[in-house]
Amino acid sequence: MIASGKSPDRNVFPSLLKTCAYLGDLRLGESVHGCVVRLGLDSDLFTGNALMNMYAKMESLDARNVLDGGSEPNGFFSFNSDMMKTGSTQGSEEMCEGFRKEVDISDKKGALLVDSVRKVFELMPIRDVVSWNTVIGGYVQNRMYEEALLTVREMGKTNFKPDSYTLSSILPIFAQYVDVVKGKEIHGYAVRHGFDKDVFIGSSLIDMYANCARLEDSYTVFTSSPRKDSVSWNAMIAVCVQNGSFDNGLRLFREMLTAGIKPVAVSFSSIMPACAHLTTLCLGKQLHGYIIRRGFFDNIYVASSLMDMYAKCGNISVARWIFYTMEFRDTISWTAMIMAYALHGRAHDAVLLFNEMVADGINPNSGSFLAVLTACSHGGLVDEARKYFKIMMRDYSISPCVEHYAAVSDVLGRTGKLDEAYKFICNMHIEPTSTVWSMLLSACRVHKNVELAEKVAERILIIDPHHVSAYVLLSNVYVAAGRWKDSAKTRVSMRKKGMKKKTGCSWIEVKNKIHVFISGDENHPDYPKINEALHEIMERMELEGYIPDTNTVLHDVDDEQKRYLLSVHSERLAIAFGVISTHVGTTVRVTKNLRVCVDCHTASKYMSKILSREIIVRDIVRFHHFKDGKCSCGDFW
Repeated sequence: MIASGKSPDRNVFPSLLKTCAYLGDLRLGESVHGCVVRLGLDSDLFTGNALMNMYAKMESLDARNVLDGGSEPNGFFSFNSDMMKTGSTQGSEEMCEGFRKEVDISDKKGALLVDSVRKVFELMPIRDVVSWNTVIGGYVQNRMYEEALLTVREMGKTNFKPDSYTLSSILPIFAQYVDVVKGKEIHGYAVRHGFDKDVFIGSSLIDMYANCARLEDSYTVFTSSPRKDSVSWNAMIAVCVQNGSFDNGLRLFREMLTAGIKPVAVSFSSIMPACAHLTTLCLGKQLHGYIIRRGFFDNIYVASSLMDMYAKCGNISVARWIFYTMEFRDTISWTAMIMAYALHGRAHDAVLLFNEMVADGINPNSGSFLAVLTACSHGGLVDEARKYFKIMMRDYSISPCVEHYAAVSDVLGRTGKLDEAYKFICNMHIEPTSTVWSMLLSACRVHKNVELAEKVAERILIIDPHHVSAYVLLSNVYVAAGRWKDSAKTRVSMRKKGMKKKTGCSWIEVKNKIHVFISGDENHPDYPKINEALHEIMERMELEGYIPDTNTVLHDVDDEQKRYLLSVHSERLAIAFGVISTHVGTTVRVTKNLRVCVDCHTASKYMSKILSREIIVRDIVRFHHFKDGKCSCGDFW
């Protein structure tokens, strides 16, 4: 156009600037901006909005060079200083008070970006709501939340009032900082001005309430919406799953399909964690088929969530296949596969994959180091754990969080280095939590160190006087040491405080239905068959040399009663049901909400041998693959 001698008009530049933003080409955007200034079109409303939108979407910025050469109108001020003086009031100060300490506005990249957007905004002789929203959106994207809120207040003093886009931009601020009071104020404003029917406002409100642990309020917003589209359905499904309401997430997913809303990529990346947690492998496989038919498998987030689902449902081989067939792999997908290896007891594979990730030029994040440290913990790799813990801080400047400390202290405790583990926890740069101490207390039980166990339990109860696991683990330590009276005293103390041990339960999926069992459960419709199968299996196990470890029974009863109590543990009932309900040779997959006891671990090895079946048990800590009389954990757990 220019070469032919024709001069671009006001209709050309908005589209051209949008293209620059899409390409992320800052240099081209600067050139176009310069052309806009030379042609005198920088005062045009639509061109100015397009300029702000382009700078707001740029990942890096050197755009001040274009702006600093221009003249500034009277009253123009530097945003970071003068606006605070001219725009702040006592009310706005109170609104922003909670955000000042949290947000780092010294980030040069973000400061340059919003400064450029703001300069374009101030140079515009005419502004509309889009202009204001672009500035506010730029601040929010760069985590400059105080400035975003001040600009909303400044906007309110003009003839322009916040619209649905404005509200959906600032609601995530209150969601992140769990400020449900101010979030409700925005909700009230939306209702009074009729914006609550807007789909994006509704989705933002759902997310805000969920982040503030108000799931019922999220659901109320969702159900009151007169028009539910894919955005609102997926938002509600995601918050249910993220807040641990997995059954409701699956129910809403089915309702969405019934309502005729076709799932999109985010639908699957949201619902897959529910399948993973509930170990509903059959449903996961059905969703996998749907993903392939709809062409979503190439989506890196969908593929990663699918891989994670298979891994957490016990099928590590399929998870591995998905990982290596992914065309693109990011840090999340690498980390998910490393953690999968870790949870399945394949510590050396996890370490090798971590090293492969680094060699491929993928920078590990905090989660990646947690995955490899977890692998070291489950594999007893003490030296490797020490090495990666140091590398994380020294080479990547990642500060360890509680989970990293827990993994390292766990591997030290598991390998019998109890004193070193105790010193390691005491020297943490952050306050140890009851979870970290519980790891060590569990190790004290394994190694029968009563003295240290009492010291650690005392630490836990200082942090949380009603920590049930501390009492239970300490009682177990006393039992392991043969100190029945001390164990009884501990349990009496629990009862006096009204505390109860968490009931152990196991579940298994058979023919698309979940069957749940608790210890000694006789309520299942097939209990007579289950009981008969257990007796038969027990006889065959004893012929193979199985001897019940009655020392693991925490009740002071006779040996015969102890043998019975062991034989009806929830995982054994679930395994027996799986055996009688599936074809010979079918893998039996069981999930338990607590740690597998020592005797059930031994029994499961015998069962896998005499039944010629692979038995996969997922407990609260890890997976156990029992096959041919052996376990994938190598009896290190």
